[in-house]
Amino acid sequence: MSDRISVAKTYKLYVGGKFPRSESGRVYPVTDAKGKFLANAAHASRKDVRDAVVAARKAFGGWSAATAYNRGQVLYRVAEVLEGRREQFIAEVAASEGVAAKKAQSLVDIAIDRWVWYAGWTDKIATVLGSANPVAGPYFSFTVPEPTGVVGVLAPQQSSLLGLVSVLAPVLATGSTAVVVTSAERPLPAITLSEVLATSDLPGGVANILTGRADELGSWLASHGDVNALDPTGAEVADRTELAREAANTVKRVLTVPDAEPDWTGRPDMSRLRRYLEAKTVWHPLGV
Repeated sequence: MSDRISVAKTYKLYVGGKFPRSESGRVYPVTDAKGKFLANAAHASRKDVRDAVVAARKAFGGWSAATAYNRGQVLYRVAEVLEGRREQFIAEVAASEGVAAKKAQSLVDIAIDRWVWYAGWTDKIATVLGSANPVAGPYFSFTVPEPTGVVGVLAPQQSSLLGLVSVLAPVLATGSTAVVVTSAERPLPAITLSEVLATSDLPGGVANILTGRADELGSWLASHGDVNALDPTGAEVADRTELAREAANTVKRVLTVPDAEPDWTGRPDMSRLRRYLEAKTVWHPLGV
């Protein structure tokens, strides 16, 4: 038996396409479902939230202006890299969620398939949700869906990968950018996802991933004036009313989510895509 002491990993945040340490210098231990130490994760601070929002806002212009086809290709590339690290995700989901390897394999496969599913919607959203409107006059009238902007996402606390993919992928597919607060107790799959994003074609700042606690970081996202929407899925039910109140001060869209986490293995639909879109109607005179 070796008496070698293993080198414990201390993971960083993912902000603006880079991996900075938390401004606060705080870290916290991450354990598996049985309490065995796995690694240390950075504990994000209010300053880290602000930095992530700045990065997301900076990236929004380029990401939202990219063609829908290009966004779909970028997101599909993310799925390719996810597939390449499938075994690592299976091990991390099994350890984090305390499920058998076969169950973890199923969850990871569904997560990858779901990412591909949302990637496939990027160039179909305008056709399905846009319209040419009938008008009484010499005009064309079109309604087109446009991305909301910067979205704060409090990721599910129980479903460490599939739930995360289910709330993050639709944000990116619509052309919005995201600041994500991961599951506090099960952050390792999210950290590995950030490494996947960094090594795919996704521009820096489009997705920013912070490890820490939703009850601390959520209020700063909700009250931030440059965040346009908030998904409170990972917040405690008792905290959601206050988050909505803080979000109202900046006229922020707050998603209505069930009290308990849903069954993420269920068939997805367009509801989450719709929530991150705004309808813009354009009138144009005929013959001009």
